[in-house]
Amino acid sequence: MAERTEELAVALFGELFMADQLARNRLSKVLPKGMELSHFGVLNHLARAAEERTPAQLARAFHVTRGAMTNTLAKLEWAGHVHIRPDWDDARRKFVSISPSGRSARDAAVAAIAPLIAEVVHSLGAERVRAVLPVLREMRTRFEEED
Repeated sequence: MAERTEELAVALFGELFMADQLARNRLSKVLPKGMELSHFGVLNHLARAAEERTPAQLARAFHVTRGAMTNTLAKLEWAGHVHIRPDWDDARRKFVSISPSGRSARDAAVAAIAPLIAEVVHSLGAERVRAVLPVLREMRTRFEEED
């Protein structure tokens, strides 16, 4: 029985990894010029949060190193998509917020990827997608708990 469970687990994660790779590839191709998936992720997070975040909070949210997040934020700041300001109470800390330009870039990215994602949902069927979401969400939360 354990062998069948392991085979099922390997098949599940093989499909998840391949779907992730293919989805990232397709989405990267339709994002606005110069935008990477990591940029979109941060802009989308900041737009939805509607409040400032520290680089450390963003790194934790995306499960990346602080160095990786600093690199992404530097590119977004250079493009004018985020504002990074010092913490007035603790000079060692910074706060990040989305700029109007960043909000526009995020909205353009959503407009570019929405038809692609909608087509996948349409072809699979909304009911099937709704049925699998709780399982995927629970898998994600279990991995987050272990992290």
